[in-house]
Amino acid sequence: MANGTQQSLSPPAGHVPGRGSGRGESGAEPVRRNLPGLALAAVGLVLAEGAHALVPGVPMLTAAVVLGVVSAHVPGVHPLVRGRGRKGLALAGKHLMRAGIVLLGLKLSAGDVLGLGWPTVAMVSGVVLATFCGTWWLGRRLGLPGDQPLLIATGYAICGASAIGAVGGVLGREDDEEHARDMATSVALVTLCGTLAIAVLPLLRQPLGLDPVQFGRWVGAGVHDVGQVVATAQTAGPGALGEAVMVKLIRVAMLAPLVAGVTIAHRRRSAHGTGGRTQAQAARRPAPVPLFVLGFLAMTGLRSTGLVPAGALGAADTVQQLLLAAALFGLGCAVHLPSLGRSGVRTAVLGLASWVVVASAAYAGVLLTT
Repeated sequence: MANGTQQSLSPPAGHVPGRGSGRGESGAEPVRRNLPGLALAAVGLVLAEGAHALVPGVPMLTAAVVLGVVSAHVPGVHPLVRGRGRKGLALAGKHLMRAGIVLLGLKLSAGDVLGLGWPTVAMVSGVVLATFCGTWWLGRRLGLPGDQPLLIATGYAICGASAIGAVGGVLGREDDEEHARDMATSVALVTLCGTLAIAVLPLLRQPLGLDPVQFGRWVGAGVHDVGQVVATAQTAGPGALGEAVMVKLIRVAMLAPLVAGVTIAHRRRSAHGTGGRTQAQAARRPAPVPLFVLGFLAMTGLRSTGLVPAGALGAADTVQQLLLAAALFGLGCAVHLPSLGRSGVRTAVLGLASWVVVASAAYAGVLLTT
């Protein structure tokens, strides 16, 4: 803030010359500024984990988003969320999300992907492409604001909230409240539809004539979040669950090239749109491949070596879930429900249409490859 700079130039009351330095104080200031929000994210994480323990059918990530939205509107908590806690919550929403996505790479190995066969890999790639392009196009036609069409398309095509966080992070606007709201709205929509899939898709298994293997692949190709995939596929038995998880992880593997492509496109658009940028602005351009995407690929490579013990993989999965839950709580706190009314109907239409697209494309792909 503007006043913060002026105040830092004047020593506080009671300051003893020679004790501490301006450099040391400025280094501690970001910690003090972010601490309330980070503490609030930690509380939200604990509550989300408790909600999941009480109602196992509600994924922890879903509970984290909902609790964040609720916290932003509770009278006693609202001033902290919108005031002193805003910086720390924004920090959690971006950097904890990236750390969680890096650990997400440990869920995937090259051998697992190749074991499914190239027809399945091609099928999943086609579903991802059709869902991403169709949702993005329709979102733009509906006139959704900001980055919502791109973020919602990413969430439906890849892996829900994690993918939205990855793509939203490379746009480089962590302090932009409008962008934070776009991310939170997209996460809420994709999470809602993914949660509904847990109840709806098992009811469609018999009418569509899917055996357990086909149902598992359909769920893996068509449901967004990994936790939602597990909850949906397990209704058809362990065979369906195994197929669902493997197909889902192929979609997760698409995250790295998609984020890299979005980053390059965003970089080119920024370059053409701001020809008169200063040197400092040019230095803030996103890298062609963000570091957290490279981290994701590195973790996948590490998992592929087979050297990581099962205990370490289990611990990493737990940490990944906690990081993503804290990040999603931070994103949920950025949601302002009254402001969503302006695009609520259009957003709902896009969510429903995209749900139909991904489910239909996945169903057609499963029938062609099994």
